[in-house]
Formats: sequence, C-alpha cells, structure tokens
Amino acid sequence: MSPIYIPRRKFIRGAIATAAFGATSQLWVGCTEQAPPNTATTSSPGTTGSPTAALLNIGFIYVGPKDDFGYSQAHFEGETAIAKLPGVKTFSEASVAETAVVQETMLGMINQNGVTALFPTSFGYFDPHILKLAPANPKVQFFHCGGLYTEGKTPNNIGSYYGYIDEAQYVAGVVAGLSTKSGKLGFVAAKPIPQVVRNINSYTLGARSVNPKATVQVIFTGDWSVPVKEAEAANSMVDQGVDVLTCHVDSPKVVMETAEKRKVFCTGYHTNQSSLAPNGYLTGAEWDWKNVYTKYVELLKAGKTLSDGGIPHILRGGLKEGFCKVSPFGSAVSAATKKEAEKVMAKFMDGSMIIYAGEMKDNTGKVVIAKGKEFKQTDPDLEKMDWFVEGVIGNVKG
Repeated sequence: MSPIYIPRRKFIRGAIATAAFGATSQLWVGCTEQAPPNTATTSSPGTTGSPTAALLNIGFIYVGPKDDFGYSQAHFEGETAIAKLPGVKTFSEASVAETAVVQETMLGMINQNGVTALFPTSFGYFDPHILKLAPANPKVQFFHCGGLYTEGKTPNNIGSYYGYIDEAQYVAGVVAGLSTKSGKLGFVAAKPIPQVVRNINSYTLGARSVNPKATVQVIFTGDWSVPVKEAEAANSMVDQGVDVLTCHVDSPKVVMETAEKRKVFCTGYHTNQSSLAPNGYLTGAEWDWKNVYTKYVELLKAGKTLSDGGIPHILRGGLKEGFCKVSPFGSAVSAATKKEAEKVMAKFMDGSMIIYAGEMKDNTGKVVIAKGKEFKQTDPDLEKMDWFVEGVIGNVKG
C-alpha cells in the first residue's frame, strides 16, 4: 500500500489553527519552474529524497515568480548557485504573499522539510511574520533581506542582510546623466521605504555629478508588482519628455519593455534586463546573491549561528564586497561614458567614494547633511532615509 500524501499547506494550516495563528485559507500559486540541482519546490507532492539526507537544509521564499526578470529571479539565481554545493539541499516556494500565508510556508519548510536556515526574501515578510515565528522556533535561523536587526529587541535567531546596491545605482545614474538628451530621467518606484528612497537619491546624485541640470521624476505605484500602473507611469513620463527610464519594483520587465517600445533609454535593476531592451538598455544595478548565499553556507557549515555570535546579525556590502554589480554596458553607451563610469566604479572598489557628503540639500531646499559631514555606506542613518535630494521631482510621502 502506498503512503497517504497530505499536502503540506493543508497539514500546516491545521498546525497553525491549532497554534492559534489564525492563518487564512487562501491558496497561492506554487512555483512551477524547474528546480536547480539539490533543490525541491515545496509545493510539489513529488519531492524525492529524505529532507534529513543533506547536511544542510535551507529554505527560500519568494514574493514573485522565479523568472520575473527582477527581485525574485535575482534571489533564485543565488539559491541555484548554492544548491550545487556539496552537502546543501534547498527548498523553495515562489509567489508567496506578504500575509499570514508566508507563516504557513515557513512552518511547512521547518516541520516537513527539516530546514534549519530560512531565507524569506521579501521586505514584507519580516513584520509581523518572521518576528512571530522566530521565538517559537529557536533552533531555526531566519535570515531576512532588508530588515534591520535591533540589538536587544529583535529575536536572537534573526539576521538581516542587504546590499549597498545604491552604489551600482549611482554608477547607472552617471551613465544615464551622460546619455540623456533632454536632461529628464524617470524613476518608477513601488513604495517610499528607505531602501527605495536611497536608490532614487543615489541614482540622482550619480546623474547630477556629470549633468548638474539633470532631473529625476519619480512616480510611486503603491505596490511591488503592479504591471498596469508601471506601464502607465513609464508612458506618462515619456510623454513629458523623459528619455531615460529606470525603476525599483519587483519586476522591471514592463518598464524596460515600455522604454524600448517608446524608443527611449533605460537602466535596469535586480538582474540584467538587456535582452528586454536590446537597443536602449544602457546598464543596470544587479544583485549578486550567489556570492552572499555562498558566504552564509560557509558559516553555517562551520557550525556558526546567529545566537552564538558566529554569524553577524547585520550583514551588508556593496560593489567591493560582491553584494552587487553593474550590468555590462549596452551598445548605446559611448566610449567616453564607459570611461567615466569605470572611474566611479574604481573609486567604490578602493573605498574612496562617498555618496552622501555635506553640504547636501533635499528637494525642498532644506540642508539634510551639514557641510563637512559624511555618511559612510555602513551608517545606519542611511537606512532611515525619508527625504529626496535636489533634482528629484516627487514627494517622498508617495
């Protein structure tokens, strides 16, 4: 007699109800993409192999599809890389909403797949979901992308990792500032959280470092993935004379394709989108999560943990540390522009580049960084940014 299979989500919903989590009964679209070696899609009843066979079982959760040309794909590329490492088995779930549903997914990976390290990658998974599950699962290490660990407040088995991708955005801004003919750049953004605001500001500062009169118009869509609003925002800005488009949304696909269709330039985000805009793609700011996740695997294999201090609770890095990179330059980028961008990249690599140095004013004319003051990338104040620099057309309140 073959064993009875109980779907993971049904099993976990019962467990959550018993634990009074009050999870919804909403179903979501499970991942259907082909998994990399040593990887199991946890929504599939056909998963083979014992979850305890691998030395290290790691879970990944994505808010979007694994082939979104954006945020989720960038993380999936990182998962794919470590799934090839010996002694590592990964489990992943895609298109998981930033609701109680993610609690079901995390518990399923813990209870059914035996994961001891979880990477719930979306910003909205942190509060309240990770914060709720971590204390009840002290032997599991939760690594959240973008959250800020607070000593003495955040549970000790939670870690925060993120990259200074605004360095790559600054370089992309330099390329955009030297490529624009109108001096008008456009930025389609999801929500005015500090990470997004910082990207917009760094992009603008890069552009204005080589083109002081350049402006960056910002339109917020209100959520991470709203393709219709992203297209409307992109078209609206092109109609107003913008000739370089970029974005900070989960999937830049729509913005890149709209730019190509409207025959304007674009710079990408998260992954390389050059195939979507072969004529107008200038460059982009990309994540290199395979590098970051490999570092975590090395620490985990060595038996180190967040709780004992062997793994840092806050892990950050930029271009120099390999957390991010600049996309290869497109065919529309001139030799002189490439040379200027490479000079800036070299400064980031040798540590001499400071993006945020005073005197600096916001876009209302208020001094936000005093003359003589500098904020290095590691300064926590930059992770609380709630103002736009001069040259940004838009309101940080959305």
